[in-house]
Amino acid sequence: MNAPNGSAPGTKPLRWRPRFALLVAAVAVLSVAALWAMAGATPFATAGFTAKIGNGSNTAATAPYFKCSAAEAADSAGSSFQYYLNEASGSTTAIDSDGTAANGTYQGAMTTSTATPIACPRDTGGAYALNGSSSFVTTPSSYANPTTFSEEVWFKTTVAGGLLIGFGSNQITTSGQHDRQVYLNTSGKLVFGAYNGGIQVVTSPQSYTDGKWHHVAATMSASTGMRLYADGTLVASNTTYTTAENYTGYFRIGYDTISGWPGTASNYYFTGQMRYAAVYSTVLTAGQISNHYAAGQ
Repeated sequence: MNAPNGSAPGTKPLRWRPRFALLVAAVAVLSVAALWAMAGATPFATAGFTAKIGNGSNTAATAPYFKCSAAEAADSAGSSFQYYLNEASGSTTAIDSDGTAANGTYQGAMTTSTATPIACPRDTGGAYALNGSSSFVTTPSSYANPTTFSEEVWFKTTVAGGLLIGFGSNQITTSGQHDRQVYLNTSGKLVFGAYNGGIQVVTSPQSYTDGKWHHVAATMSASTGMRLYADGTLVASNTTYTTAENYTGYFRIGYDTISGWPGTASNYYFTGQMRYAAVYSTVLTAGQISNHYAAGQ
């Protein structure tokens, strides 16, 4: 007669096998943990990352940067300024984080919002809340005819209209010459415009006044023309628009005149919240812009 579980006749079944297997597994886990500790690492540590399915093949990848500050720092060599816009309420200076010390000035009321959700949630500080009547930021020094440039800013609003970021001949008062502007038209669509004997604009096909955070970037050069990106994706471009108006001016965030430009109303102040405004003396690539957007998710 055969013994159960393959044991020899007259012996008890080998019921210790499951317990033995658990013991072996426990020893293996402790051995791996010990090796990690000897190497100076933390066993079973987790790393923060963001991922987004953006195609039909159900594939995803980690974002190359975990914070907006890290993504922008990677491209700081070509920046004219990088303002985090995360200072405390009542601040008068928008700190330039790229090392060039081109600190901006908060004009009008400066209020910070810490309400969530917020763009760039892993970065410190709050968001700049613009009241739509007096709030904006100006650069400390003028720039002589930027011909190759990129502009970007995170924004959130439910109000159509208002300048997001642009270039004007006056530092604080309404500019007589103004272009290189990104603004929201009265339909809530993004418009990127320059002037060269006439107005030349590219416009997004959809609106962005849904009360959610969005990232906008615009680039221009003689070789690439005008490109407008929203949330990391190219949404409008024109390669024949290669030259902006030749004058010396200041970059302004949140307000300047956009009178006479397509889809504008009488109030040119932006109403809403902003984070991470920057201008570069280079054309950011599609990959760089995508990285900046992914870091803020």
